[in-house]
Amino acid sequence: MSTRALRRLKGKQRGQEALDLGNLTLGDSPEEQAAGEEEQLDTANSKASTRKAKKNKAPKNVSNIYELIGDADNEAENISPDEEAEKPDGNKTSGTEKNDNPGIKKPDQKQDDVSTKVKPLSGDRVKKKKKKKKTKVTLEGGQEAVPDDNIDLLLENLDQTNGLSLQNEDCGGSDRRSVLHVEHRNLNPETELKRYFGARAVQGDQRPRQRNRQYHRSTWMTSPKDSWPRFSRPGISMTLLQSKDGIQFFTFEHGRDYQQVQFKFLDAVESMDPNNIVALLQLNPYHIDSLLQLSDVCRIQEDQEMARDLIERAMYSFECAFHPLFSLTSGTSRLDYLRPENRAFYLALYKHMMFLEKRGCPRTALEYCKLILSLDPDSDPLCMLLFIDFLMLRSREYHSLLQLHQDWEEHRNLSQLPNFAFSTALCHFHLSQQEDVDPEESDKERHKADQLLQNALIMFPGVLIPLLDLCTVQPDPTVTSHAFFGPKSQIGQPPALAELTALYVGRTHTLWREAAVMLWLEESVKEVLRRVDAKDPLVEDCQNKRKQRYQSAPRNIHRHVLLSEIKEATSSLPLEVTSQPVMGFDPLPPLDSVMSYTRPERQHVGATNESTLSLFFRSLLPNFNFQGGPRQEDDMEVARAGQELNQEVNRLMVAMRDMLANIRFQEPPREDNPYRDEEEWD
Repeated sequence: MSTRALRRLKGKQRGQEALDLGNLTLGDSPEEQAAGEEEQLDTANSKASTRKAKKNKAPKNVSNIYELIGDADNEAENISPDEEAEKPDGNKTSGTEKNDNPGIKKPDQKQDDVSTKVKPLSGDRVKKKKKKKKTKVTLEGGQEAVPDDNIDLLLENLDQTNGLSLQNEDCGGSDRRSVLHVEHRNLNPETELKRYFGARAVQGDQRPRQRNRQYHRSTWMTSPKDSWPRFSRPGISMTLLQSKDGIQFFTFEHGRDYQQVQFKFLDAVESMDPNNIVALLQLNPYHIDSLLQLSDVCRIQEDQEMARDLIERAMYSFECAFHPLFSLTSGTSRLDYLRPENRAFYLALYKHMMFLEKRGCPRTALEYCKLILSLDPDSDPLCMLLFIDFLMLRSREYHSLLQLHQDWEEHRNLSQLPNFAFSTALCHFHLSQQEDVDPEESDKERHKADQLLQNALIMFPGVLIPLLDLCTVQPDPTVTSHAFFGPKSQIGQPPALAELTALYVGRTHTLWREAAVMLWLEESVKEVLRRVDAKDPLVEDCQNKRKQRYQSAPRNIHRHVLLSEIKEATSSLPLEVTSQPVMGFDPLPPLDSVMSYTRPERQHVGATNESTLSLFFRSLLPNFNFQGGPRQEDDMEVARAGQELNQEVNRLMVAMRDMLANIRFQEPPREDNPYRDEEEWD
């Protein structure tokens, strides 16, 4: 039988009804099948002959019924020749004409029918599929060329158009989204630990017991532990406030029951007894502020494991309350720090990030740093821009650091921060030291690093001597005796600049201890001294900038210094910050906070209802108030009660001094044992 006849037969079979497999029997030879097929070809032009062909086809016997099953399955996907002939010309390829006789095909249509309809079981199937793909690519490209070349050309054009669109857009939206992009897998510290030590070393034999295992909701930020109390919703929910320009603004909300627990927590904090917070957590194991405050207590007592576990439990409680539209990775979800309900989430993320950094997971800590920054990149309430460069250097994300500096320099002036001025120079230096870099590219990076470090030393000369002291490096006498780097450069710094330099030196001095880095720093210092002696105009320009700027630091920088707990930086805080009480669950709250609910006013407790010893210890605190709180009443009775309380406290202090002065220790009896050795009591 000819190939053309077989093609026509296949096309005709797809136009018929479904085959009844129950009438099929085995036993006929291929010659009998061919005779039946020729009989169908002769009667394919008329309607009556088509019915006769169906009648002869029904009792036809085949040797492989699975071949017909496969053809029957393909009938739904392919179109019969009769249906294709009835289609309008617009659905066909241009340049072809409609043929009145479906049995006669033009040469141009023969190739298409073979490639789109016929699916033989022989090896020709692969070749005809390839022909179909080739013609499809040619039509899309608009010219006859190699398909791979067309695909590469299209991708290149798409990249060019995307790059132009990103450059034309405002620098605030798309650039921030690319820089603050967070990956889910990098939020898990085990991912980084497995990369360092291997999966077997991290997981070990810690397999959860299926019998006593509790059900926990799957989360991204933390892994629930079986040792945790059974989770029940504490009364926190998240609400979508508004969506504007692709940015969603959310907020956490406290239910009525959670508000009552929050009031009890504030009472427990005022009692200054951690046992009251522990008792509150036993009844409400997922109360956020109690978990944060007790975590600080455990950390002070050097119970790091328990402190970290409490923070993870708080984050799990937050994540279970997320809104369905809230995204950790897109960088388009916002939380207003002015609302007290949202501050606990910021603090939980920050404390968890600090635990990860101390644990040796800088890459995971970097993801949480970007997450905190993406929640409010404009205000940056925790001032994460003072910390993100350190994490990028530790995790060796050099290109990400340079991209952040390039994208945000125009609208945030990152070069005016000491940490970015020195970190970008250190970043270029590390890129020049990589082995897989071309010599020409390495020299270019090294020259850029030298230039940036010299500019940073000229702009911030007060960084050098404290940095060398923490690195245990004795500076050269020519450096210490020079007026530019001497003690005068540190004493004459504005207060805000002194705070920023102390923070940077105390945090990143470990990055400068490498021998190669120290040699590079020494060369740059010598070049800076030469430029200072040569009266470089940049030196005087930077001196004028230091005098005009850095007079007072904003509140978010003070909040960041308090949370960092770096003693070099906390000692440089202004008096208005150190004189007020700082709560661990809400350090330095914003002055324009948005309160959704207020604490009910407590009854004034007089001096007779409180123990004298408790009053004495409270009076030792710098924020002690006789009124029991910031009350604004001007009644004479309240003033008289305050005077009486002051007199009682003074009398108590005098009595305590007399008692301590009259204490006498009784000497041990010496005459009862005359034979005692003289050196026995020594």
